[in-house]
Amino acid sequence: MPQAISGINAVKENLREGKEIAELLVSRGRKVERLREILDMATDRGIPIRFKDRPYLNKICPDLCHQGVIAILRNYSYSRLEDLIKGALAGKDRGILLVADHITDPGNLGSLIRTAEFFGAQGLILPRDRSASITDTVHKRSAGGSTYLPVARVVNLARTLKQMKDEGLWIIGAEAEGKTNIYGFDWNRDLVLVLGSEGKGLSKVVRDRCHHLVSIPRSGHLTSLNVSIAAGIILSEIARQRGITHKGKPLRPPHVTRALTTSQIGSPTTLV
Repeated sequence: MPQAISGINAVKENLREGKEIAELLVSRGRKVERLREILDMATDRGIPIRFKDRPYLNKICPDLCHQGVIAILRNYSYSRLEDLIKGALAGKDRGILLVADHITDPGNLGSLIRTAEFFGAQGLILPRDRSASITDTVHKRSAGGSTYLPVARVVNLARTLKQMKDEGLWIIGAEAEGKTNIYGFDWNRDLVLVLGSEGKGLSKVVRDRCHHLVSIPRSGHLTSLNVSIAAGIILSEIARQRGITHKGKPLRPPHVTRALTTSQIGSPTTLV
């Protein structure tokens, strides 16, 4: 179905990626300088630009700060699970997929997509029921991340995790009660990072499908983090251990915490 993408960053990234945009709506009176790049890209692609009063844009995105610009997408297409698995296993570097275990808040989902895309994950998997889906709010909160990160929806998460396990991916669940902290785990493997819902964490059926449960060590009084923040901390540690570079500079510091090896925690076919 057609969707509205609002906000300068989200609209700009969709234009850069060449998404099918039916038209661009711009608020009358908006300073053109901030939108010049967007307007130029839309003009180059032959996308109609319509200038409307701000109340008109408010009706289209009533609950969002649209920043005076809205792109109307022709459609949004979810990816196939099989394509995400193939993409995660095909690269020269170790693959990583994310699974959101019934995250219902669109804002949290959008922030998670932004974080996952920033750290180069190959895709995100959502359940069809009792979960937020890709909506205008998610597009806005992802700040353009939804343009690049493939998202698949599945009927049964437990069955999906088994399928990915059979393909050779390690299923790693993030949970406050996880026995191994993220800095003592060996992330150098093709894996699926499973993140729980707001307040409830991982469901039992999903937890039982995980090879291993890891936790983020805490020093304060609070016992939980926003899911996108937790994902960012874990993905940052994964990048550090894998020695992923940025502009030619290795992220790995000179002193690296000793991580558990594959031999120490069992094979992918053995639940811990």
